[in-house]
Amino acid sequence: MSMNDPVSDLLTRIRNAHQAKHDRVDVPASKLKTEVCRILKEEGFVRNVKVLPGEPVGTLRVFLRYSEMGEPAITHVARVSRPGRRVYRGAEEIKPVRNGLGMGIISTSKGVLSDRQARAQGVGGEVLCELW
Repeated sequence: MSMNDPVSDLLTRIRNAHQAKHDRVDVPASKLKTEVCRILKEEGFVRNVKVLPGEPVGTLRVFLRYSEMGEPAITHVARVSRPGRRVYRGAEEIKPVRNGLGMGIISTSKGVLSDRQARAQGVGGEVLCELW
């Protein structure tokens, strides 16, 4: 697993855990990954997120959400901006994902925000990923 792209690693681990029907997944912690998971929790895509202390880095424990029928809350994850090709959008260029049914995560000058929050605050930035 390449650690050149930690956000992609986080999203891949969440996708794989959903496919294997795991209840939770552990990921090496970082500030960016913690903020991305905070957004996922706020928007209802994961049940809970805990940061477990450790040396030299802590662990981020992500508790996954499933429907009553056992369907995962996240059915599709797409990494938009990659280390080799960064994608930036201005505030007016940020469009709703899947007509508001999905969500984009954007790294802005005001921190990591969902696409809805970025439009409301009128800030643009790097589009990290889109999911639904």
